Amino acid sequence: MAFKAALDAGVQMIELDVALSRDRKLVVIHDATLERTTNGQGAVRDHTLAQLKQLDAGGWFDPMFVGEQLPELSEVIDLADGQVLINIEIKPHAYEPQHPPDAVERQIIGLIRRRRIADRVLISSFDASLLQHITSIDHAPALGLISRDPVNKKTLEKCKQLNVVSWHPNHQILTPDQVKTMHTHDIRVFPYNADTSEEIARVLAMDVDGVISSDPFLPN
Repeated sequence: MAFKAALDAGVQMIELDVALSRDRKLVVIHDATLERTTNGQGAVRDHTLAQLKQLDAGGWFDPMFVGEQLPELSEVIDLADGQVLINIEIKPHAYEPQHPPDAVERQIIGLIRRRRIADRVLISSFDASLLQHITSIDHAPALGLISRDPVNKKTLEKCKQLNVVSWHPNHQILTPDQVKTMHTHDIRVFPYNADTSEEIARVLAMDVDGVISSDPFLPN
């Protein structure tokens, strides 16, 4: 499992994406559909957990990972075992604006509460309306706003309104002045998709608080 490799690399935080299966279970997968990262087809939400567990989620990356299953969120929490922080990203496609009782965000917060790990978890999303809704739920953990755009007045005000602990920009749009602006308002900066040694070195030189990368073994 990729998360075990990240733990072996000594990371301080793991980042993952959560979606709901057809039977409303929390499944860890990046895409809304199955084709790119499994041998399945169609939307994740159209398959039950049992069906998703039958898929090969590792062979697409390397033959040595053939047979890897899609994990449930609870399984990744078990694996982390309090060793690292967990950044749980909720994708817009997993968000239901009608907020049913078993909505993805409610299930995540319920699981976090039962495991008593709220101090080890960050929930992040591109969707500010989802984060706004989470602020109204009891026992919600810390929040992070993900962004493809540079800091502007609107972004900063939204971060302050949501009381986020961190802002997660695409590394390509990040500048030292943006980092300074966020730090002035006690907001941490975790750029994402920095996946080469050069990209990591560039953002670290800006005094960011951490880097979200697909390869934790890269030198920096």
